[in-house]
Amino acid sequence: MLRAALKSLLGRKVRLLMSTFAIVLGVAFVAGTLVFSDTLNRSFTALFASTVGDVVVRPEGAVNPMGDLSTLTVPAEVAADLERVDGAARVDGNVNATNVVVLDEDDKVVGGFGPPSLGSNWTGAPAGHGLEGLVMTEGRVPDGPEEVALDAGTAEKAGYVVGDTVTLNTAGATATLEPTLVGIADFREGGSLNGATLTIFDTATAQELFLDGADAYSDLWVTAEDGVSQEELRDRVEAELPDGLEAVTGDDAADEAASDLLEAISFLTTFLLIFAGIALVVGAFLIVNTFSILVAQRSRELALLRALGASKRQVLGSVQLEALVLGLLGATLGLGLGVLLAIGLRAVFAQVGLDLSGQSLIFAPRTVLAAYAIGVLVTMAAALLPALRTTRIAPVQALRDDVVLPESSIQRRLQVGVVLVLAGLVSLFAGLGDVVEVPHGGWFVGAGVLAILLGVAAASPVISRPFLVLARVTFARLFGTVGNLAGQNSLRNPRRTTATASALMIGLTLACTMAIVGDSAKASVDKSIEDNFVGDYVVSNVVAGSFSPEVAERMRAVDGVVQVVRQRYTGGTIDGEPQGVVGIDADGAEFLELTAAAGDVTALREGTVLLQETYADDEDLQVGDDLEIEMPAGDQRWEVVGIYEDNPVLFFPIVTTVDTLLATGAQDKDNALIIDVDPASPGVGDRLEEAIADLPIVTVKDQAEFAEEQRAPIDQFVLLIFALLALALVIAVLGIVNTLALSVIERTREVGLLRAIGLSRRQLRWMITLESVVIAVLGAVLGVLLGTFFGIVLMYALRDEGLEVISVPTGQLAVFLALSVLIGVLAAVLPARRAARLDVLRAIATE
Repeated sequence: MLRAALKSLLGRKVRLLMSTFAIVLGVAFVAGTLVFSDTLNRSFTALFASTVGDVVVRPEGAVNPMGDLSTLTVPAEVAADLERVDGAARVDGNVNATNVVVLDEDDKVVGGFGPPSLGSNWTGAPAGHGLEGLVMTEGRVPDGPEEVALDAGTAEKAGYVVGDTVTLNTAGATATLEPTLVGIADFREGGSLNGATLTIFDTATAQELFLDGADAYSDLWVTAEDGVSQEELRDRVEAELPDGLEAVTGDDAADEAASDLLEAISFLTTFLLIFAGIALVVGAFLIVNTFSILVAQRSRELALLRALGASKRQVLGSVQLEALVLGLLGATLGLGLGVLLAIGLRAVFAQVGLDLSGQSLIFAPRTVLAAYAIGVLVTMAAALLPALRTTRIAPVQALRDDVVLPESSIQRRLQVGVVLVLAGLVSLFAGLGDVVEVPHGGWFVGAGVLAILLGVAAASPVISRPFLVLARVTFARLFGTVGNLAGQNSLRNPRRTTATASALMIGLTLACTMAIVGDSAKASVDKSIEDNFVGDYVVSNVVAGSFSPEVAERMRAVDGVVQVVRQRYTGGTIDGEPQGVVGIDADGAEFLELTAAAGDVTALREGTVLLQETYADDEDLQVGDDLEIEMPAGDQRWEVVGIYEDNPVLFFPIVTTVDTLLATGAQDKDNALIIDVDPASPGVGDRLEEAIADLPIVTVKDQAEFAEEQRAPIDQFVLLIFALLALALVIAVLGIVNTLALSVIERTREVGLLRAIGLSRRQLRWMITLESVVIAVLGAVLGVLLGTFFGIVLMYALRDEGLEVISVPTGQLAVFLALSVLIGVLAAVLPARRAARLDVLRAIATE
């Protein structure tokens, strides 16, 4: 039996090639994602290990929950005291800053669209465990306010060499700097900053720029003497520290920084693995269909094996053995392709700033195990149902020309499909609805969508029959006998037709859902901006960061400007959970047209807050209550003086004054400016642009431009989703090609007879093309209907999240349907060509 199974597999290697390819693509996506995520993890772990000392001394609350540095510092005298600690070889003070943006020679931003733009002083201190950190590989260390050094990657991207004048935009009091580049720093033994930019000053200049000239540091590195562990040195250092400072080992500081960042970007891995799962589900449909056809074609062969003494278990095992070999082959090829995919992902993310070129790819054992486990298990599971059918083939029955499964099996599929759809609806609404609170609602939504898709796929032979009948009648009228034959062939085996269409249905369902989500999100953004946009212009950072308070002063000085209201974003902690806070000018509430739901929104002053109505209800807070929040400078109690109706203009639900935020350790930086101008003063917009002409990181936008800017990320996200779903659609197209190709082989004698009675090659090709179009359009119709349902339900569930408008892009859905016809025509090219080239006499003689 083993020999027979292997010979059978080798005899049909061409037929199984595309099924293998489906597994290859799914496994490659999983393997590539795992390799990329492991590389990402190792890269950041190595980076942070080389950017901390043996012991790090820092203020408690040095970084707020939003990831921003606070204004808390370590006094310089602490560094002098720690130099006397037993076991301390040296103590170095670091001045750290963010939003120090490098502009290239054409005044274009270098980096900044993901990885941070960092600034620091130069100390030359070794990293923890004696590791060598950045060193000056070219030029020298900067000395004085007119000199600067850059990391090698940034200098290369910007096109700067030693001696050039570097243009910098900062979020500090001085918005623009133009020092001379005197040095280039790099990791001598390899490594990179993963796309971040680093601008290096001397210590006095950094203190002047980023600490208002204070004789202090953002943190201290204490280097251990030989033989002294990080833990021992930390304990000795901690004993010498004043209140408000803490000492942590370099290993702990590196792990903390790396884990926080990796947790923040872990959605990338999850995101990619979800689409790998979609590809595998679609691939499973292809495998089920392929094995179903092959089992039917081999009915005589399997019956002969039974007649020769093979048991049902042996026949079942032979089919599963073929699936095992197929799975092993697909997993092996998928692993190789996965490495190439990981290289591609690394290149793609390098284009948006996350440069991992300094880190070699990490090929962990879990990647190999996952690839083979998925490849083998998915293939064998998909082949199980067709394999089980072999045990129901009686030897005498199978010796006939055809084996037709009883209609009762289709009725059972309908029953199973209905149960799955009902269960999926319950799970979907449990995850999206607010009637019953369920943990991890996203998993319920995913399980519900999958159950509904599988349920529709199971029931599709019955529910799609009216469509197939209509297609036959339509084709017969339009294309005569050829169309009638194509329609009858689609109806001949509705299970096969609908199973092939189901693979395309899944891809288009998700594509239509995302099209509705994207269009609704953009429509909601437009409505929100139209209803709530105040002022005439908005000023913001092009890289979604902060900018210098000098910008606000420049805007106030522009002729025709009536009022400028600042917005600043920072974060605190409430009951252990991070919470964003907005700071505005004390008189800004009235200008922002906040509508009071309770209290007086114009009563905002230092030490008080306004709360969004929904947030206040959720936290059971009322006017007169105190809001307790932990900020970098310590615990705060702010009086609630007003509750305002939900307003999307304010990014977070807690609003206080700019001065209140400054007192809690927030940096003196703005995130947005809202500007009101005199309508009688022409050309104000041009003058505003001129005021920030030297600051490419800052933009001025009117209402239409602001709305366009808010829509841009939605378009990019939806485009990314479509690109990833293209993998599932490619597999679905392969499924149609495979099904048609196997169908041609199965109907070889029939094709020969049709040719013998006068059907031309052109008519034969057209018949198979029409069969392919039926499959593609059926999948598209089911996909569009389900996608529209999922999209509307999802947007209805998100109506309380600010997405109030449900918009169905009918034009885009029509394009999907039109593309399905094109897919059908293209998928039929190879099978139709093969059929047309069959020798008539040999085809008639085929058994």
